[in-house]
Amino acid sequence: MHRSADDIRQAFLDFFRAKGGQPGDASAGHLIVPSSPTVPHDDPTLLFANAGMNQFKKVFLNQVEPGTELEKIQAVGRATDTQKCIRAGGKHNDLEDVGKDTYHHTFFEMLGNWSFGDYFKAEAIEWAWELLTEVFELPPEQLYATYFEGDAAQGLQPDLEARELWLRFLPESRVLPGNAKDNFWEMGETGPCGPCSELHFDRLGERDAAPLVNQDDPTVIEVWNLVFIQFDRQKGGELKPLPARHVDTGMGLERLVSILQGVHSNYDTDLFAPLFEAIRRATHAPREYMGRMGDKDEGQVDMAYRVIADHARTLAFAIADGAVPSNEGRGYVLRRVLRRAVRFGRQMHGGETGFLAAVMPAVVARMGDAFPELRDREDHIVAVVKEEEESFGRTLDRGIKLFDEAAARAESGRVTGADAFQLYDTFGFPLDLTELMAEERGLKVDAEGFERHMTEQRERSRAGGKKDGDDAIVLDPDSISRLGAMSVKPTDDSAKFDPPKQLSAHVKAIFNGRSFDQDVQADHGRRVGLILDRTSFYAEMGGQVADAGRLVGPHGEMRVEEVRSFGGFVLHIGTMVKGHLHVGDSLHADLDQSRRSRVASNHTATHLLNFGLRRALGTDADQRGSLVDADRLRFDFAHSGPMTPEQIEQTEATVRSLIDQNLTVYAEPSPLSEAERIRGLRAVFGEKYPDPVRVVSIGQPVSDLLDGPDNPAWEELSVEFCGGTHLETTSQAEAFALVQETGVAKGIRRVEALTGVAARAAIETANDAGSRIDRLASLDGDELASELSDLSAELDQLAIPLSRKHTLRAALDGQFERVKAAQKEAAKAKRAQATELARTLSEKARADGNTAVVASLELGDDREALGAAAKTIRDSVPTVAVFLVGTGGQKVALLADVPEELIAKGLKAGDWIKTVAPIVGGKGGGRPNQAQGAGTDHSRIEDAVSEARRFAAERLG
Repeated sequence: MHRSADDIRQAFLDFFRAKGGQPGDASAGHLIVPSSPTVPHDDPTLLFANAGMNQFKKVFLNQVEPGTELEKIQAVGRATDTQKCIRAGGKHNDLEDVGKDTYHHTFFEMLGNWSFGDYFKAEAIEWAWELLTEVFELPPEQLYATYFEGDAAQGLQPDLEARELWLRFLPESRVLPGNAKDNFWEMGETGPCGPCSELHFDRLGERDAAPLVNQDDPTVIEVWNLVFIQFDRQKGGELKPLPARHVDTGMGLERLVSILQGVHSNYDTDLFAPLFEAIRRATHAPREYMGRMGDKDEGQVDMAYRVIADHARTLAFAIADGAVPSNEGRGYVLRRVLRRAVRFGRQMHGGETGFLAAVMPAVVARMGDAFPELRDREDHIVAVVKEEEESFGRTLDRGIKLFDEAAARAESGRVTGADAFQLYDTFGFPLDLTELMAEERGLKVDAEGFERHMTEQRERSRAGGKKDGDDAIVLDPDSISRLGAMSVKPTDDSAKFDPPKQLSAHVKAIFNGRSFDQDVQADHGRRVGLILDRTSFYAEMGGQVADAGRLVGPHGEMRVEEVRSFGGFVLHIGTMVKGHLHVGDSLHADLDQSRRSRVASNHTATHLLNFGLRRALGTDADQRGSLVDADRLRFDFAHSGPMTPEQIEQTEATVRSLIDQNLTVYAEPSPLSEAERIRGLRAVFGEKYPDPVRVVSIGQPVSDLLDGPDNPAWEELSVEFCGGTHLETTSQAEAFALVQETGVAKGIRRVEALTGVAARAAIETANDAGSRIDRLASLDGDELASELSDLSAELDQLAIPLSRKHTLRAALDGQFERVKAAQKEAAKAKRAQATELARTLSEKARADGNTAVVASLELGDDREALGAAAKTIRDSVPTVAVFLVGTGGQKVALLADVPEELIAKGLKAGDWIKTVAPIVGGKGGGRPNQAQGAGTDHSRIEDAVSEARRFAAERLG
């Protein structure tokens, strides 16, 4: 019976849902946990989630914070899920192998089950065997198991317990020992670790495949890895038994599906077939996908299918989870992935720019049932890919041409580092893309040379500046362990939302420059970190800055400049401004209440702004980050392009209306499962929220919103999960000014805003600018032009409401048009004046029989007027040469016009100007028949006219 990938995924989850509890007690089985995002927003150590255990790291490290979802999982002790994984950068990077074989992917699903101090090896092995052989009906004779053979150098014994458990199901010839590389798992250089057992499947059967296990043979593949976490690796390498033992298993869905669907390639499954069809339609590929490899894949057509399909999945999931292509970090990894796919599609399939964006809906259709976030963000995914693809498409063809030239001149079979760097720096080719293109031609790339050029560029672009030395005072797992060893309990921070004017507390630990200690004092002038038994200070969290203030003891005082929280402990960092503090001292915690009020005002306004943006732009304007400070607020959100003036005005109007309504701001805890049912609720995508969760509702009590998804009031409310500080009513924000809107990444916009006194000042500044613009109506001429120029430059720099800035800019533009119209009329009048003067000169030249007309005209430095005068003279007397000097302007303008017959006699306009211009402190030149110049010395105009006449007379005799 053919099983679809969706059926296989669900069968795995259903199997473990029922495992682990008492008979008849289904609720005590494994919890089915949603996949964490591929973008680990709360784990900066990872580029992307690359294994199923990532979201459970705090459980393994015993760092679970109270009230979080992990606390519930830890209490149950068992969990199962399918985790979205990306391995395209960092330690785990399969990018360069994708397309070349049948099983490497940058995106894959990892099926897993976990025990957190509950069951151990016996159950894990028994259930793995049961699922594979009874539920999925794999032939037992084609399965092989491995166990850890021990490592004398580390003092580790063989895992004979796992071996004996496998021998209950398999003969000894198919239970194989493995070394530490294959069969001992470690989270890192320190931390939880333990032996593991792997299950391998022989695709062919009817043979002894034991020698092929773990030998990278495509016919004998690893299916499932069962990790038994039982040690804690200490610094220095020592292994200590853990107080609680855990199980962590991982099985790649794509490999399992290929086995159960009876094919030898992950790419031949129903996970990829719809994508290949979409690729064929989007690129007009020369043929359909045939699964060919290596030399049999002529033109690398099938390799391109595999690369594009795999990379499209990676892009869809990463962008849906909040990542965007950029020049650094995970954004750069995504850019590499996208450009690799685009290059294959363009070169191997003949696709045109936009083909990759056209494939994305097929990814959403295939995976959207299992992962609804893809459907929710489909438009955003397509827009981001399309924009990035178009950007790369503009340089791709030129980059390929440059690579062809670099490959042609490659010496000793190596493309130079300089050429590789130029491809990267000028055309956006990541090094691995250049290496792949070189490999296709049997060439290598000088990667060391490339890195030298990269290093030189970094040195040139490094901004410099003093490094923040505060990193020495930190809260991390080592700090938490040290505080635990000192019997210091987590900080009571229950007063942070409703702080008293003064709060009494005791110093429990002081950071001594290396770690926390109880036998140390904080002296005057030192920068220190204090742990108290209780605090009213809000620690930096969720985009909101920390409180500031003072800690005042009997013998000293500390200025609190930063507050951080980790593992339930609150760390107060600052400078001792007088005396000293000891562990055990009683002190008063004094908050800077004025600063806290400004922060609260900006945080409440952030919620109002979020609401206003979604009303103006639609519900796809999801929050992508924020900063709440005492002086301003910043908000990042998903949107495809700049906001229009109308959208900005609507957003500002919505926020100001909510402030004017004096709405009550409610902040109440609620069970997470109930709070998530509130219709219209807004939360940061990918954020992990505690249970119970704090809900901030503006305008209606949270308890009234828990009636269900049909509550009719939601459309007029701002409701969000939030652990920050807020105002009591919206009117306390006083005023609001949206002062900036910019783009920060593909599909991500950023706005900045002010509240309170700062917003009123911005509005007043806008009013002053408006009054100055109104006064322009009474000005004209040079005075108007000068004031306009000053105002225009100032307006760009003013922190004023954007809606007013647009209005003021439009008013300025109107005044500029008035200036242009006046200048146009003045120029017209000057040309008329020049024509009249020229007629007089023409009549005199004709009457006197002159061959040259030399004159100064008070027309300023208006070259058009001088040109009009010269034309009038030549039209009237075509045989004369004309030299005009424009006076009365900022500069002395010079113009010469000579007919062909006089040029033949030796008078050339260019020489004429070059001779006269230095006299007025200028220069000029031109062709023999026409030339221009200018000078600045108005006192020598008469000398210039005399020299012009002398020069003409000399040349014409």
